Amino acid sequence: QVQLVESGGGLVQAGGSLRLSCAASGRASSAYGMAWFRQAPGKEREFVARITWSVGATAHADSVKGRFSISRDNAKKMVYLQMNSLKPEDTAVYYCAAKFSATTSYDYDIWGQGTQVTVSS
Repeated sequence: QVQLVESGGGLVQAGGSLRLSCAASGRASSAYGMAWFRQAPGKEREFVARITWSVGATAHADSVKGRFSISRDNAKKMVYLQMNSLKPEDTAVYYCAAKFSATTSYDYDIWGQGTQVTVSS
């Protein structure tokens, strides 16, 4: 069954903004925490931001602090990534992920299919 579906990616000019959305269903909707990761061509996947469903505790990678913000809507089981002041180096496929363990590790259990974000210079 479909558990995580990302949307909102696209092409934007440097300095612009995008908001990514992730719809959680099935087991993913009862996870402990959610996160966004990204993977650029030829690079390893990297952590972007995470949030817990319960209290909404967040953490952001240093590379996006002050520009990106993760949030969630518990009632709708949605997680968002607001991306401002985008840079060409933010170009990547962005993945939504869910985890069931209450840890700060980067081991996530369920992954979405990803959405492409391309930032032109």
